[in-house]
Amino acid sequence: MSDPRASAYADAALAIANAEGDAGEVTDELVRFGQILLGNDELRRTLSDPHLPVDKRAQIAEDVLQGRATATTVSFVSLLVSSGRIGDLPAIAEEMTQRAASAAGETVAEVRSAVPLSDEQVAELARALSARTNRTVTVRNVVDESVIGGVVTRIGDSVLDGSVRTRLNQLREAF
Repeated sequence: MSDPRASAYADAALAIANAEGDAGEVTDELVRFGQILLGNDELRRTLSDPHLPVDKRAQIAEDVLQGRATATTVSFVSLLVSSGRIGDLPAIAEEMTQRAASAAGETVAEVRSAVPLSDEQVAELARALSARTNRTVTVRNVVDESVIGGVVTRIGDSVLDGSVRTRLNQLREAF
């Protein structure tokens, strides 16, 4: 079940991005920035530090994104910083991704791998997952070094774990 606040922010951001005509790009940028936040403790702490003035934190976010993201994305991230909700960005971006895909009659599969997948690998995974789910599947590759090898795929509430770590654990338990 999703967080109602994340859902409300996702709806608002998607409505604005649709009105601006760049919903796909904004969603992708927010997903990437959410991943950066999850992987960068210092940035996450700085943007959510209540001891720093709000305008300074918002300016830091704008400086980080300037020239790398659309004006819509920069404004939305600045809003989240100003409202004390920057920590919710990964969940908001995920909600946006799911809503945009659903509106297009698609399903999004998050595929975690230790290294970036090639376009050919992503296309092959999308074909295989589409055949399995009987829906058009868009693959979003997330680099996660903890995977070690193989991939972990999440489609909605289903997780397909083909990682080396899981296979080694299964072997360990079998003996």
